[in-house]
Amino acid sequence: MASGDALLIDAASRRNLELTESLAGGGQTLFSTLNTTVTAMGARLLKRWIHRPLRAREPLNARLDALQELLTQSLRQPLSDALKQAGDIERILARVALLSARPRDLARLREALGALPGVTALLAEVQAPRLTQLRANCQPLPELLALLEAAIVDSPPSLARDGGVIRPGYDAELDELRGISENAADYLVRLEAQEKASTHLSTLKVGYNKVHGYFIELSKAQASAAPAHYMRRQTLKNAERFITPELKAFEDKALSSRSRALARERRLYEELLTRLSAELQALQARSEALSELDVLASLAERAQSLNLTRPQLSDQDIISIKEGRHLVVEQALADGFVANDLRLDRERQLVIITGPNMGGKSTYMRQNAIICLLAHIGSFVPAAAATIGALDRIFTRIGAADDLASGRSTFMVEMTETALILNNASPRSLVLLDEIGRGTSTFDGLALAWAVARQIAERTGALTLFATHYFELTSLPERQPKAANVHLAAKEFGERIIFMYAVQEGPASQSYGLQVARLAGVPDEVINQAAEKLRHLEENAIRPSPGAPRPQPDLFLPKPKDPLRERLAALSPDDLTPVEAHRLLYELKQAAEDGG
Repeated sequence: MASGDALLIDAASRRNLELTESLAGGGQTLFSTLNTTVTAMGARLLKRWIHRPLRAREPLNARLDALQELLTQSLRQPLSDALKQAGDIERILARVALLSARPRDLARLREALGALPGVTALLAEVQAPRLTQLRANCQPLPELLALLEAAIVDSPPSLARDGGVIRPGYDAELDELRGISENAADYLVRLEAQEKASTHLSTLKVGYNKVHGYFIELSKAQASAAPAHYMRRQTLKNAERFITPELKAFEDKALSSRSRALARERRLYEELLTRLSAELQALQARSEALSELDVLASLAERAQSLNLTRPQLSDQDIISIKEGRHLVVEQALADGFVANDLRLDRERQLVIITGPNMGGKSTYMRQNAIICLLAHIGSFVPAAAATIGALDRIFTRIGAADDLASGRSTFMVEMTETALILNNASPRSLVLLDEIGRGTSTFDGLALAWAVARQIAERTGALTLFATHYFELTSLPERQPKAANVHLAAKEFGERIIFMYAVQEGPASQSYGLQVARLAGVPDEVINQAAEKLRHLEENAIRPSPGAPRPQPDLFLPKPKDPLRERLAALSPDDLTPVEAHRLLYELKQAAEDGG
């Protein structure tokens, strides 16, 4: 797949959205929430889909049609049950290609080939084009299945070098060589009885080891009574071992047949791997089809279990979500998730989000990005309804962290990620920006946040969610008609704050910073001192425009007129007489004492 076919997500955005790795480490991710696949190769494919969403409408609608039919025809569970037998043939085929597959790999491949008839039978009546294509790619391979059933024993050893892999009856020459070796035990029993009877030596026994081969063993006490044709082979502490011409002849024949049997078996196994590698393309087509069916069955199960809805895919620049939810956060909540709407389009391109800390701003932004991503992998989405336009990239600038290894501060990381967005976003990008400018001084941060918001609204044109505590930014919609304000609702009860997690139109009235600090356990003494300082700051701050609900100064309002400065600017000192200049100095002094 070419890069232009994919919806691009940079590394920082993948991390911020917690697609396959949790920011906290070990927590739930989008992948872990979606993954109910029954094979390892299906799980890997699902992860690849999440990391590389598609832009093209046709394959996405084909996947959605397939999910719809699996649910309508109640095929999801039977299909998953049939796929359990497939195992991880993707990895096995990689080893077959290298001629390094082990006997147990081939046993698992045999099981996977045995699952194909059941899978195709389940899909016999499907109408969705993608399912019919996958059914065609899963057609059984009876010749290969028969070959593996005939060649490999039911429970093969882990390695082929020790033998015991090829099933009896598969090769006549191997069976003959094995027969000679296997009959050795009966021969040794007969020989031991024969020698005891002829020598009358009670301690005599016949044995074998890999170092010295076959031998007749006598105790030290009876070794001196050994017959003359016994030739000493090995002396032990308490015994002597001998060989006879008859036993030597049998040893040559038995050991030769054993080594020849192992050599024959290795050759047959190599021939089997070569035969399978010749069918690699057909086998890989079935591996890919089984993997995709596993992912589709998993997504269908999630759609049914998690109350997901089929999204509508649009070619327009629009994101319209009704009662959207955060799929991962929702699973961790015992009290239910508060669903919220979102609309972004060419007329409502930039949404500025205000509200208290802990009020749900970051969750709201992430959930909408995840809904868009799910639509772009062909999955149902956590919403009552969703229309998702043709996005090209998803950018996020959420959270704060330094990069000590690279010598970058938190603010430097923030600005680097912001620069990436401003330099690469397009009108078809989805951009999430959270608290731009908080890593530096208030005025610097506010100025940067304002400039970034204006750049996106007036030049970049990306569909953007911009969360901020700078209430000055809520005046941007007054100057930019494509911008809008929303806020996360909260209510105060005395000194307590109740988060409503509901998104409402318009800016928030305050940040509730002190209330959140109290919830976090900050001592009351500190909270009281902060409240006193806040009152002092608000009383001495430049007042905002009449009727505005924000106590912070708006740095972006026009500066008020200064009559004194205007009068001085209009003066021409060379035209003043000494008396007029003297009088002017007294007037300026009086104006200064009166406060301007």
